[in-house]
Amino acid sequence: MIVDADRKGPGLTSAGDPRVTELGAVLRRLKIDELPQLWNVLKGDMSLVGPRPELPLYVGNYDSRQRIVLTVRPGITDSASIAFRWEEELLAHDSNPEQFYREDVLPRKLALNLEYIGKMSLKHDFLLAVRTARSLVSPPSKGNRLV
Repeated sequence: MIVDADRKGPGLTSAGDPRVTELGAVLRRLKIDELPQLWNVLKGDMSLVGPRPELPLYVGNYDSRQRIVLTVRPGITDSASIAFRWEEELLAHDSNPEQFYREDVLPRKLALNLEYIGKMSLKHDFLLAVRTARSLVSPPSKGNRLV
């Protein structure tokens, strides 16, 4: 992204966001921009699989049930990452991406995260990692673009 992108727009990024550089768009599409988070995994701050960390702006609005996702180690990938693999395009199709994210996308992501917490196991994490790898090579289509 461009310098000071966080001060020049919303916390969300939609497809076509002018703050994303040409190279950044390629890195984001291939999810290569997530590689630096491997350092956080090695440090023990994150795990490979677990609920994705959310912006504090949104976390502040979680209800008591949704706050349960904050009790587990965040991860690089989760069910919501797979389900919303094409989130930038999804947000770009809405006239108010911020509101759409807050009112529709985020609650669905949190529901998936809570479901994950109920199923947490090494086997489940392995299956999510495999599904993530598959999603990275799947082209966008109606079936996997919109949830």
